[in-house]
Amino acid sequence: MSTAPTTTRDEATPPAAPAAPKNRWAPLRPLILRLHFYAGVLVAPFLLVAAVTGLLYAASIPAEKVVYADQLTVPVGENKLPVSEQVAAARKAHPEGTVSAVRPSPEDDATTRVLLSGVPGVDEGHTLAVFVDPYTAQVRGALEQYGSTGALPLRTWIDELHRDLHLGETGRLYSEFAASWLWVIAGGGVVLWFSRRRGRRKVRGTSGRRRTLGLHGSVGVWAAAGFVFLSATGLTWSAYAGANIADLRTSLGQATPAVSAAAGGEHAGHGDAAASGGEAAHGVGLDQVLAAARAEGLGDPVEIVPPADASSAYVVKQIQRSWPEKQDSVAVDPASGEVTDVLRFADYPVLAKLSRWGIDLHSGQLFGLANQIALMLLTLSLILLIVWGYRMWWQRGRGSAFGRPLPRGAWQQVPPQILVPLVAAVAVLGYFVPLLGIPLAAFVVVDVVLGEVAHRRGGRRPTEAR
Repeated sequence: MSTAPTTTRDEATPPAAPAAPKNRWAPLRPLILRLHFYAGVLVAPFLLVAAVTGLLYAASIPAEKVVYADQLTVPVGENKLPVSEQVAAARKAHPEGTVSAVRPSPEDDATTRVLLSGVPGVDEGHTLAVFVDPYTAQVRGALEQYGSTGALPLRTWIDELHRDLHLGETGRLYSEFAASWLWVIAGGGVVLWFSRRRGRRKVRGTSGRRRTLGLHGSVGVWAAAGFVFLSATGLTWSAYAGANIADLRTSLGQATPAVSAAAGGEHAGHGDAAASGGEAAHGVGLDQVLAAARAEGLGDPVEIVPPADASSAYVVKQIQRSWPEKQDSVAVDPASGEVTDVLRFADYPVLAKLSRWGIDLHSGQLFGLANQIALMLLTLSLILLIVWGYRMWWQRGRGSAFGRPLPRGAWQQVPPQILVPLVAAVAVLGYFVPLLGIPLAAFVVVDVVLGEVAHRRGGRRPTEAR
């Protein structure tokens, strides 16, 4: 008599699936979420101002060509007059101040700009640009100009609003603060978005806070690279982080070079160059200097800077910021008209080139109108993200009040082998970017103090929301 084989418990029950390995980076998500939330709430007003003024600045570049068309353009004539005659006409109409630079007409329908410094009534650091018809030497008008890009009053006013809110050096802290935190907020948002389950990222078919979150996350991910770029390039000419970046580049031998303006030859320091004291017609004169620069391959647009003193040379430099950039420069001896030094943009150090391209892209110059439209779209997306961020906070409070802040204590969940190097990296970064490091340190101190006060009052620490 045979019996049916018996089945043991181990044979009847299939073995349990092995547990999924725990992601050691998972504890970072609550910390990033808390940082993204607080940074978004506290920094967003500064980012909003920077975004709105940045949008206006990008729009002001093409607008400037329309507003100042009478000064910038002329009917095309047959032959352009020598630059020296155009400068003489400008000086006759505006004898005040001294000639600091001359920008010959770069196109057939463009005026020549004669830049005067030390003119009464013109703001310090600005010049008076006198616009001259290159065919007739008729003066078409005069406007204040600021910066190497040749910004006229409309763009200058918006530029200063974007940079410092018309508050001077103190006002620059706002824009540096915004730039210091923009990349942190953008990077944190990207990490949070991709750490969500795929099904919770969609926008279609959702409503309420989930829809707002979907819009906020989707647009933020697409625009994040642009925000990081704006943040990095904005910091390069900020007050504190910019100085640290400049020092670092200098220590690495990557500073932006400059053509040597020391006059050479046995006649240096003699003749008209010594006697003219800041006027344009030093030595051989503007026309011969421009011809020498042309012979070295410097095509339009160019700027001619007269010698600063008796021992200096003329400097002629290309000033085209659009692609491909023209940034070559030469020095010309005022006594002999010979080129004494040549600096090619191709010979710039790598970081100097990257800095030049980054700044010009940030300021809407590198790719012309396409660049300006891209900047307007990017700043508009930042404005929308800020609005959606505050709306999510309101919706988390069920539409009657802003939601409660995220609970503290997230850093305690991060393993020491991750937390310690992370803190060290943040400390180094905070040193070089002080308007990131100082506010972050202040936030940590305040948060710890508030947590200790709550603990002493007997309140239990809430569990971190995932």
